[in-house]
Amino acid sequence: MRAVIQRAQDAKVTVRDEVIGEIKNGFVVLLGVTHEDTIEDATYLVNKIVHLRVFEDDNEKMNLSLKDVDGDILTISQFTLYGDTRKGRRPNFMQAAKPQQANQLYEQFNSLIEAEGIKVETGEFGAMMNVQLTNVGPVTLIIDSKDK
Repeated sequence: MRAVIQRAQDAKVTVRDEVIGEIKNGFVVLLGVTHEDTIEDATYLVNKIVHLRVFEDDNEKMNLSLKDVDGDILTISQFTLYGDTRKGRRPNFMQAAKPQQANQLYEQFNSLIEAEGIKVETGEFGAMMNVQLTNVGPVTLIIDSKDK
């Protein structure tokens, strides 16, 4: 499981010209799922993300976590994180999980975040989405559960 995390002061996701998810302060998480991923991968990522110390404290040091700043998460399912561009000019998405497996793990990931006491907003799985955010810093990190 792979996550691109962006620290945001605001973010929203629109589907068919309707805002379906919106946060004011926290993380936008683009989440990709591959065939071998399990609930253990989701648990690992959630633990990393909610405790990641990338928010500034009073001394302007990145020392606070999402929990410390009472932040929210906007999670967007994104199979293209497993796009392979090594050959040719069109990405190959063979490493992305099939929709049923990916959606199940996406939902479990969001439930695990909510169980941590974090408010979660989401996009619509499988839909064409427009995501807007103000990335603060900018701070953008990539975490892959296979790197644990």
